[in-house]
Amino acid sequence: MSKGFTLMELMVVVIILGLLAALVVPNLMGQGEEAKQKLACVNMKQIELSLNDFKLNLGDYPATEQGLEALITNPDPDRYKNFRSGGYLGSKTAPKDPWNNNYVYLQEGDSFEIISLGADRKEGGESFNRDIKLSECGQ
Repeated sequence: MSKGFTLMELMVVVIILGLLAALVVPNLMGQGEEAKQKLACVNMKQIELSLNDFKLNLGDYPATEQGLEALITNPDPDRYKNFRSGGYLGSKTAPKDPWNNNYVYLQEGDSFEIISLGADRKEGGESFNRDIKLSECGQ
């Protein structure tokens, strides 16, 4: 008896591994981008909490022009005299989306929207390239 595998045994193993890969790989494709979209929603909800805290302390949301930087440094010391030392985000930089881009912040009246431009980093898009809006993130 020889010690080792025959060519036929090796071929059977390779075929089995190929079949397993054919079944598993399609299920894993796109999982990374879907996870990034979900992470963008989680991050935007955390920013929402900081914005609500800002409004609670100072009376209104930061203006669009002030952006999310207003959660880090006081955008108007004359107007926001009670601005919290250390800011409202707990970091010294504005958060980035999972694709390493700045979130878009739009304030209108007594509401706001936070947007990630998605994987393509451009307005619009479909599937993994679509814009992700806080208002469209599940509760």
